[in-house]
Amino acid sequence: MSKIIIIGAGAMGSAFSLPCLDNNHDTSIVGTHLENEFIDNLKKNKNSHPSLGIEMPEKVKIFKYEKFDELLMSNVDLIVLGISSKGIEWVADQLSRIFKAKTIPKLLMLTKGLSIYKNQYELLVDKLERLLIERGSSKLNISAVGGPCLATGLANKVHSSVVIANKELKTAKEIADMFNTDYYHTSYSDDLNGVEVSAAIKNIFSMAVGAAKGLCRPDISDEIKEKNYLNTASALIKQSIYEMEIFVEHLKGKKETVRGLAGLGDLYVSSGGGRNAKMGAYIGEGLTFTEAKKTKMEKVTVEGAELAKEIAKKVNEDFDEKKLPLMLSMINAIVDDKKLELNWELFR
Repeated sequence: MSKIIIIGAGAMGSAFSLPCLDNNHDTSIVGTHLENEFIDNLKKNKNSHPSLGIEMPEKVKIFKYEKFDELLMSNVDLIVLGISSKGIEWVADQLSRIFKAKTIPKLLMLTKGLSIYKNQYELLVDKLERLLIERGSSKLNISAVGGPCLATGLANKVHSSVVIANKELKTAKEIADMFNTDYYHTSYSDDLNGVEVSAAIKNIFSMAVGAAKGLCRPDISDEIKEKNYLNTASALIKQSIYEMEIFVEHLKGKKETVRGLAGLGDLYVSSGGGRNAKMGAYIGEGLTFTEAKKTKMEKVTVEGAELAKEIAKKVNEDFDEKKLPLMLSMINAIVDDKKLELNWELFR
């Protein structure tokens, strides 16, 4: 049995507590400084989690931020980060403050992301490592979870498969073994870059696949589109995987990883529904990103669109349309706020 602290009481952090509990780990969730009211309401409603639609087990201990320091200084074996990508700097501050002259326990990131730092691509795991080193930490051991696992599915214990990645294969296997259950199936990989890059950029390609119905042919009825758009979707998925392999290798990952859970698996889940696919559907119908955002998804964060804006300049510098026709068409349609047009002749 290990002592596990999950930082973040949101959907994925809370759902992840279930395979922890089912492996008999001493599991606690501690909210961020922004989640005090959420946790108060959760406890008032008998631990009923509003995002997951389940009642959290009593054995999972849930604490407000006031217990943050006490919990993290209590001989923790693993810290799980279930925060948003915007909270990475905050959590780096907290961890470096608490573990000033000590080694930070092993970290496992549920959060995924890709950004640009000094005109270079930076994965969220690399950003966290950089921030902690800048704050005086050393001997860091950071793993990440990738693959097609929606929080509500995990919370309801439907069969789900993920890959745990760490630069050291032994560590990746050890952590994967900690959480394997009869419903949460864990594999492991030392291709941390491949897993994390796939997890991030699949959001852009999910929008492209989501656009399939509108793109399948403009001069046919909605009824025919509804019955036949999967032909187009499958072609877009194939091209997505091909381009993801190119991009992953460019960022020092293995293209084989793209064909697994972190790439193809996650793309399948994301393009089948969710915010990215929904935005893609509106864009496929002929709306620009701004039009779709303002009239259809005004208060919704679309991760793929945010990523497209973040990396657009760098991707256009590194690649041309012949190399990544689908990715660049999707990115530039969003950034330039124009209707999506694909050059099918460039597809492989």
